[in-house]
Amino acid sequence: MISFLEGTLSESWPTRAVINCQGIGYEVLIPVTTYDRLPKPNEKVRLLTHLVVREDAHTLYGFFTPGERDLFRLLLHHVSGVGPKTALSILAGTTPQSVRDAVATGDITSLAKLKGLGKKTAERIVLELRDKLPALDSLAGGTSPGHPATAPMAGNSQDALLALLALGYKSAEAQKALSGLDTSLPSGDLVRDALRRLG
Repeated sequence: MISFLEGTLSESWPTRAVINCQGIGYEVLIPVTTYDRLPKPNEKVRLLTHLVVREDAHTLYGFFTPGERDLFRLLLHHVSGVGPKTALSILAGTTPQSVRDAVATGDITSLAKLKGLGKKTAERIVLELRDKLPALDSLAGGTSPGHPATAPMAGNSQDALLALLALGYKSAEAQKALSGLDTSLPSGDLVRDALRRLG
């Protein structure tokens, strides 16, 4: 897994960028929100990444903030029918916090207005991410209307929570398994210890 790229920006377009990392040019697909924050060519840049592996291609997706990458991963792993292209469209048209609020309130209408989404996809997002609200709260940095406030998770704990959600655990049981663990541990160790509890 490639977690991030750090190097100099060689070229950029609204949907992709090429980053020179010690003489190797990595092409990264990006949302427009990331393109807007890119520096000028030949300046230093650091992007968080997610690698999608398929039979015919290995594709890197890049993001400026952890919240954007985490929302991208939640959409890919937990919403049926949403692929990388649709997930990038969602990120280009809204913020993680807006998605979280729409899921919490069942606001299908606002999601359906996003480019590339229809009513059916918006309904699936609300339905299939509803039990992921704690994770959405964590990545958006707030709480959802009508839901009790929860302390934002530290980076490693947040990564561990998202990993457990990707494995199919419900957010409530994943949070319970992570509670009380040493948050200074690497996220991989947190996941392993949480899985022992869930065992």
